[in-house]
Amino acid sequence: MARGPAGAAAVLGPLLWGCALALQGGMLYPRESPSRERKELDGLWSFRADFSDNRRQGFEQQWYRTPLRESGPTLDMPVPSSFNDVGQDGRLRGFVGWVWYEREVTLPQRWTQDLGTRVVLRIGSAHYYAIVWVNGVHVAEHEGGHLPFEADVSKLVQSGPLSSCRITIAINNTLTPHTLPPGTILYQKDTSKYPKGYFVQNTHFDFFNYAGLHRPVLLYTTPTIYIDDITITTGMDQNTGLVNYKVFVQGSEHFQLEVRLLDEEGKVVAQGTGGQGQLQVPSAYLWWPYLMHEHPAYLYSLEVRLTAQTAAGPVSDFYALPVGIRTVAVTENQFLINGKPFYFHGVNKHEDADIRGKGFDWPLLVKDFNLLRWLGANSFRTSHYPYAEEVMQLCDRYGIVVIDESPGVGIVLTQSYSNVSLQHHLEVMEELVRRDKNHPAVVMWSVANEPASYLKPAGYYFKTLIAHTKDLDPSRPVTFVTNSNYEADLGAPYVDVICVNSYYSWYHDYGHMEVIQLQLATQFEKWYRTYQKPIIQSEYGAETIAGFHQDPPLMFSEEYQKGLLEQYHLVLDQKRKEYVVGELIWNFADFMTDQSLADQAPAVWTHRKSAQEDFEI
Repeated sequence: MARGPAGAAAVLGPLLWGCALALQGGMLYPRESPSRERKELDGLWSFRADFSDNRRQGFEQQWYRTPLRESGPTLDMPVPSSFNDVGQDGRLRGFVGWVWYEREVTLPQRWTQDLGTRVVLRIGSAHYYAIVWVNGVHVAEHEGGHLPFEADVSKLVQSGPLSSCRITIAINNTLTPHTLPPGTILYQKDTSKYPKGYFVQNTHFDFFNYAGLHRPVLLYTTPTIYIDDITITTGMDQNTGLVNYKVFVQGSEHFQLEVRLLDEEGKVVAQGTGGQGQLQVPSAYLWWPYLMHEHPAYLYSLEVRLTAQTAAGPVSDFYALPVGIRTVAVTENQFLINGKPFYFHGVNKHEDADIRGKGFDWPLLVKDFNLLRWLGANSFRTSHYPYAEEVMQLCDRYGIVVIDESPGVGIVLTQSYSNVSLQHHLEVMEELVRRDKNHPAVVMWSVANEPASYLKPAGYYFKTLIAHTKDLDPSRPVTFVTNSNYEADLGAPYVDVICVNSYYSWYHDYGHMEVIQLQLATQFEKWYRTYQKPIIQSEYGAETIAGFHQDPPLMFSEEYQKGLLEQYHLVLDQKRKEYVVGELIWNFADFMTDQSLADQAPAVWTHRKSAQEDFEI
């Protein structure tokens, strides 16, 4: 539980300071090209947490109008990172409320003087609610801590003889019943035990609510007439690969588009013109998952070139998008990739590491992917929120299949099924699909994890949410991950694949591994008999203390974890011959949780131990 000394109501208030901007345009990953530049803003930012009782001092004193140092002391804060574990001030670790980031940026002269250049500020992730100013001018707001947002700041940086700009970002990590993930504020009113105004932030998920600027922040440029979005779907006609493309352009209605598809050797294999079309690739190389083909993860490059004539002269824009040609289909007992049965042999993960919290880190990411391939894993679920775009890119590159999950974790209160919550959840799925729709590694959307899907409003909620996601992307199946009883689950009728979490002989029947095979087999048979859909064991496992040995096995010993997994595997190896299409162990590596005495997970993040301790294939 995150704790605060006073003013919980005021903490929540600024969440309604303004409405988050409506979705506009595309969200192409900023890639450099002959017409586009990037300026990374990672590094040290000035930082201050608003420790005032009402958490609103920053707004009352308008900290965004002048450099942050002029309104009080600041800390150096690395970006990307969570702010919680970087410093030595214990108040920051569980802080709830507004924190402020600031960075002075020197701009290239051509960016500030060339009115034909569009300058965009992009924030990869700000957890949870963010408000952004440039030179004291409000430019953007965004709700949700796991997806990118951006603002066109051209007019602000091209308004005079400027060579720099000041970027200020205020972030509030408060969770309410209507956020994703949801949370509640608990007021402690007994002044004999707690200071006046004391409150705690409660959540219904078992990972730490890290906050801050978790992913890269950057400025990038495009021409004023530019490629705004690209949507790709792929298919096969015998040996011919089909790449259907649709290109969206902003800035003018008068332009020409040329499209080329290049193979990995740089050879043009197909080309077309116009904003929409189909490219046909004879004898196409398919994108196959890791270990499913001798040449997995084959990627083409779709090059889109825009040209236009303006009063000021010709304008051109160029964007290259990696493309994997593959198909996905679901039958009543199989998950098919490129027409062949695929079995999810993988893990659940977290974006989580010591000191960094949920901050993006390239060395850690590459190490994780090396471990995944060393394990023989072919897949993972982005439990329980969308991961960084760079993670998705590596999955495309290495052939690691992804179940792409929204931050819909901890939806257990009736008020979290309200129309307000549903509307926000629909918007989150729009943002997620918009960002990840072109990744061949993403084969299924997951809209939630372990919701209270037995509650009466859950049926309409998930029917609406899943239908909306299918409308956004008809090319992929949609699921959510359940731990409800098969008879009581009101959302299960609407999913394409049943994803079930169960922890036999761990959260109940403690120590009795002899019941696992019967209980697991019964679980599968009841779900399949009811729904006739393929099933993934989306979580299973047992915690262990590295180096703790006990024979005969006792809970938390390495022998108990090994024995429990073996009992699961005996059933999974049988049921995969029928209708079980995957198994994802919990969890790939240690992660931080709230401090408690509960045995659900360790209360502290230790080290990135050998994943062999958690996973055996």
